[in-house]
Amino acid sequence: MSHRYLPHTPEDITAMLDCCGLKSLDDLYSDVPEQLRFHRDYDLPSEMSEKEVRDFFDALGRKNSDLVCFAGNGFYDHDAPAAVKSLIARSEYLTAYTPYQPEISQGTLQYIFEYQSIICRLTDMDVSNASMYDGGTATAEAMMMAVAHARKRNKVLVSATIHAATREIIDTYALYHGVEVVTVPEKNGTTDKAEFEALVAADDVAGVIVPLRNKYGVIECYEGWADVCHAHKSLLIMNCIASDLAVVKTPGEWGADVAVGDAQSLGIPLGYGGPYLGFMAVKKPLMRKIPGRIVGATKDADGRRVFVLTLQAREQHIRREKATSNICSNQGLMSLYVTIYTALNGVSGLREINRQGINGAHYLADKIVETGKATLTFPEAIYLNEFTLTTVVPAQKIIDEALRHGILAGVAIAEHQLLIAVTEMQTVAQMDKLVEIIKSL
Repeated sequence: MSHRYLPHTPEDITAMLDCCGLKSLDDLYSDVPEQLRFHRDYDLPSEMSEKEVRDFFDALGRKNSDLVCFAGNGFYDHDAPAAVKSLIARSEYLTAYTPYQPEISQGTLQYIFEYQSIICRLTDMDVSNASMYDGGTATAEAMMMAVAHARKRNKVLVSATIHAATREIIDTYALYHGVEVVTVPEKNGTTDKAEFEALVAADDVAGVIVPLRNKYGVIECYEGWADVCHAHKSLLIMNCIASDLAVVKTPGEWGADVAVGDAQSLGIPLGYGGPYLGFMAVKKPLMRKIPGRIVGATKDADGRRVFVLTLQAREQHIRREKATSNICSNQGLMSLYVTIYTALNGVSGLREINRQGINGAHYLADKIVETGKATLTFPEAIYLNEFTLTTVVPAQKIIDEALRHGILAGVAIAEHQLLIAVTEMQTVAQMDKLVEIIKSL
């Protein structure tokens, strides 16, 4: 056996080649042009001992810069109690796959059930799944669900104020599923309600996707939007930042049919881009259309409370175009992370985290405006811990200068627009330092 992890003997390989009518492994690639084949040795480093491997990666890690992070744009720097990492490292939880066998999976099924309960409470919706990769894919899946629910409609309206990355994912899904995506224009930093009403009045719209906190950090008002959607048989889909829902009016209170978004703000580390966790929650009439996996509570033959996968049979996912999306390796570890984080903080803790972020953001915004080097882009708008500045100097110049001082100043969303976020992680001294940097430019 020439390869430790490839158990096929020469006899096995010969037998398989005979079944394929081939004489050698090279024959498997006979249709690959010779000039495209790799004919030299792989450029692999020499072997290393275990200590050498650890030292190698430690050295790589030291090249990373530990910055004070004022960047947001959908993902936020939050702290998590030490107990979270300790608990998710227990061996019982080291799996991301769906627990089909309830007899041996009660612990995993229970924490997924608790996660769903938390999402339902945060969103004020009826049913949640636990199967979305991130907020962008959750939003795109909601779009597909709206089209499937509407049956003969394939048009979806999307607000111009939704985050750019989320819009790109929506467009990618739409391109390959024949969905027509129409943009609802923005006006003064929020979605234009008059344009929305005119577009949905055509009675050919399956769903309308809007952000609760938009790409400028503005909290939008959707009074009456659900009534307009429902009058024209369209679904209202609301994209949210999960942590905001502890202090703002929920999608359920706005009358939305679907709530989606990213749960990264519930303590998940930024981690250079992931892994994150998308959430999706719906009103009861849509519960059989929701993609992925749902865990329910019931009783066994002895009357004990138990947990099982519910509403969907595993086999339904082979039903081709009639099936819902099958994202079933459901970010289990991240949903457990969010469950523990939220349970440890509780309602009061989540509100306190928001309070600190809001106070810090308003303090920082006021101090920067006082320098005369920037103004609030939308001074009349309501914002929590994130805001957009219109800058005198290019926004990228501020970012570059701040990096020299160990600060990630924000995200440049236009040449002279800087999006800044504050959480409980940044101190007053660090905010004052950023103010001084901007003042010096």
